[in-house]
Amino acid sequence: MEKLDVAIIVVTYNGMPWLDACLRSCTNHPVIVIDNASTDETVSFIETHYPNVILLKQTVNLGFGQANNIGIRYALNHGADHVFLLNQDAYLVDSVLDKLITFQKEHPEYGILSPIHITGDKQKLDKNFSNYMLREYTGGFYSDFVLKNDIAPVYQVPFVNAAAWLISKKCLETVGGFDPLFFHYGEDDNYCQRVLFHGFKIGVLPKTYIIHDRTDRPSSKVLPWTEFYFELQVRRYKLNFSNVNDDHALDLFYKELKRLRLSFIKVLLLLKIDTFKGLIKQYKMLQGLEDVITASYTRNKIKDSHYLDL
Repeated sequence: MEKLDVAIIVVTYNGMPWLDACLRSCTNHPVIVIDNASTDETVSFIETHYPNVILLKQTVNLGFGQANNIGIRYALNHGADHVFLLNQDAYLVDSVLDKLITFQKEHPEYGILSPIHITGDKQKLDKNFSNYMLREYTGGFYSDFVLKNDIAPVYQVPFVNAAAWLISKKCLETVGGFDPLFFHYGEDDNYCQRVLFHGFKIGVLPKTYIIHDRTDRPSSKVLPWTEFYFELQVRRYKLNFSNVNDDHALDLFYKELKRLRLSFIKVLLLLKIDTFKGLIKQYKMLQGLEDVITASYTRNKIKDSHYLDL
């Protein structure tokens, strides 16, 4: 691969329902696909129909963040000044990427830039994306559109999901890649925390779009002590206690351990056996995270290309 200005990085896993539309939308730019050991026709389809795509095949599913790190490393090692992370179920609209790159070059303080995410039918904003654009985060975003005010060139946000991120080389060299503390879900939250800590901004450019072709999933009721409950608790603990913007994050970690100890003693005295067993399991899970959370928190405060092995 020749020296790049930008590379589009797409992580795939059984992506056949969206893959053709995704890759067709990217034909004006170099594309790197990291396949997470798909079991459908994803790999053979790319090799047959998109031979110019750089395809990095994995033998196991590395998760979203670590697979992206492989693509980011490849792009930077081939001279890229920007990488654009794109979900396999997302499609570029018109010259969105060129506009993002132009803006980032002119405003290097924005380590991450995102376009507007719209639904597959192009009728409305993606539901999750719309939540990140609420007034308490963006100020006048919705008012400007509704009242036909002058649209700001960029709307600064503390977080936007990583379905379509333009990240600058400078940001990657300062912040690093995705933290392996997270396998899937939470890695983009953690990355945004770190981007802000190291002095970069996160922005959304209005009038630039990607289609995020997914259906709204109904919210699942979280029942106490189920596997899903514990999965959510672990994710919450990792996000909260590895947050480099909170000077007291590790103190809060130990306070939560203490709270859980007091709680399961109390419920045992009340003979709430199921609750006692659940709290014991939650305590042991949190206790098992001590070393990885402490290492993550300490490492991510340091400016370096962590997790990318550049």
